[in-house]
Amino acid sequence: MNSPSFKDILHSDITSVFLNPAEFGEEHTVQGKTMTIVLDDLENIEREKRMQSHTDGIYARQIFFYVSADEFGPLPAQGGLITLDGKRYTVVDATDEAGMYAITAEANRSHR
Repeated sequence: MNSPSFKDILHSDITSVFLNPAEFGEEHTVQGKTMTIVLDDLENIEREKRMQSHTDGIYARQIFFYVSADEFGPLPAQGGLITLDGKRYTVVDATDEAGMYAITAEANRSHR
């Protein structure tokens, strides 16, 4: 009997541990579909500290999240558009980390 490979174990951990709603995952609407993702608030805070003002009263709001590649579909292209909870964002960076995508996206927001 063959033992599962490390990659097999890692792949099963994506949904059973990392994206498990009882652990880290939260349901959000991504690309019009309900998916379990992990929004990384600590990473987001660090990125917001580096927030650059583009014009008076307008700034780039960044988000960073993890999502299962199987659930999301093809890796989004840099510069492509995605929606998260009804808000449109431009993909700044997206990497495939052994079956889980790490996506950074931003949208221009105005101070109100």
